[in-house]
Amino acid sequence: MQESPKKKAFFFLILLLSSATFLGNFPWLTLLLLLFLGVSLFLFNTLWLQPQILRWKIQRQGIKGPKPSLLYGNAPEMHKIQAASMKASSYAGEFVAHDYTSTLFPYFEQWRKQYGCIYTYSTGNKQHLYVNKAELVKEMNQKSSMELGKPSYVTKRLSPMLGNGLLRSNGHMWALQRKIIAPEFFMDKVKHHVNLMLESAELLARKWDEAIEAQGGEMAEIAVDEDLRSFSADVISRACFGSSYSKGKQIFSKLRNLQAILSSQSYLFGLAALGFLPQRKHKGIASLEMEIDTLIWEAVKKKEASSAEKDLLQCILEAAINDESMDENSSRKFTVDNCKNLYFAGHEATATAASWCLMLLALHPEWQSRIREETNQLCPNGQLDAESITKMKMVTMVIQEVLRLYPPAAFISREALQETHIGHIHVPKGVCVWTLIPTLHRDPDLWGQDAHEFKPERFANGISNACKMPQVFIPFGVGPRLCVGRNLAMVELKAAVSLIVSKFSFSLSPKYKHSPAFRMIVSPGKGVRIVIQRLKK
Repeated sequence: MQESPKKKAFFFLILLLSSATFLGNFPWLTLLLLLFLGVSLFLFNTLWLQPQILRWKIQRQGIKGPKPSLLYGNAPEMHKIQAASMKASSYAGEFVAHDYTSTLFPYFEQWRKQYGCIYTYSTGNKQHLYVNKAELVKEMNQKSSMELGKPSYVTKRLSPMLGNGLLRSNGHMWALQRKIIAPEFFMDKVKHHVNLMLESAELLARKWDEAIEAQGGEMAEIAVDEDLRSFSADVISRACFGSSYSKGKQIFSKLRNLQAILSSQSYLFGLAALGFLPQRKHKGIASLEMEIDTLIWEAVKKKEASSAEKDLLQCILEAAINDESMDENSSRKFTVDNCKNLYFAGHEATATAASWCLMLLALHPEWQSRIREETNQLCPNGQLDAESITKMKMVTMVIQEVLRLYPPAAFISREALQETHIGHIHVPKGVCVWTLIPTLHRDPDLWGQDAHEFKPERFANGISNACKMPQVFIPFGVGPRLCVGRNLAMVELKAAVSLIVSKFSFSLSPKYKHSPAFRMIVSPGKGVRIVIQRLKK
């Protein structure tokens, strides 16, 4: 039976008090000793006792995991496993292997094979619980946001990028923000934006037409990533903020630069052991954060002064102004933080999903043909519209399969804000729970032996019939914190893919290098390059 950490702490305290009693006749030494005692107890409690208590509570339930070091937990081992994996692995030429988890997150895969689908590990003084069991993920769906919230240490690391907006906040602030933002993404409102999505996609198609003409008039090689980012940025800007991408170009560019810096400082295990101390920021982060905040606020004030039709930006601003708990500075931060969240989530994640979609369709031209046939049936005049987009089954199946194999968000991360249970597991307050989405999405026991293959037909009868437990299909998250923009993202992807496939046929360029990379989201590390050919009318 493992000895309780509290007993060890008690003996340590007795030893220190005995020393203080012995030196009681020496006031200065006593003062120094008491100061040393206070600091020692604080460090002892923060770095060893509390993490050890949490680990002990988890381990006594029969949950095992790798042994941590004193100050850094399992972070050094994670770095070591990652370095060995990067050295040993390489994505080979034209071969496209869809299972990238063992390359991007080799420590999670190694421990999963060693300890099973549930294990515990630590980074610094944070204790984590890895859960990749379908029944327990289903249970997580049913937990309130007051029980499982966003991990505080991740929020701290990503605050320059996302602030305390909807994606990272907890409690009252999260509930207020969701109440404001979620209704703007209900399907009845999203349908009103389909025409502007198609207009943005037409701009992209015209650009590719010009590239074909410039490269001889037959075909062209295109690096799609930046064009898809421009398309997605244009949609989110016009739909939510009443402006075009050209006006928000500086904001998007600086957000991408900030994303690159934050991604290089991995928040999965790159934490200092003294995580309770303020961390010195990368020299570029503070200036980028200030520039982004200033640009967004200038756009907000310009919008406030105009008499244009009310949009999401104005809804956020009004809510901030009308909330009695906020002063002027709080209102500004509330507005700016949520704009950053919407710019990032509505732009980068959707553009990345579109890139993966074109990569997989380039590999599987038969699905281009199926989408094209359905488009011709629904739009005999060749003009896509809101009604036809919402009826397209083939493109919906393709997008769902793309999101299964390449979900932009790799993890569901939660922190127990109070003592709670996930199935049979007691989760102590303060423990962070992690679920690796790609592993669930490729589990042969749930999806069949072809789980690693691109087969959109598995979604022919909807998500509920695609696998044994549909609750594990979670490209947009789980439970109360399900992504509010999922309707917009799905319709936007359908509009872009349908229009592109209706105008072009395409295949993968010989220059394409399959290299998924984790940069806050899983994106094509070296971009997606395709060879396009204009379809004959």
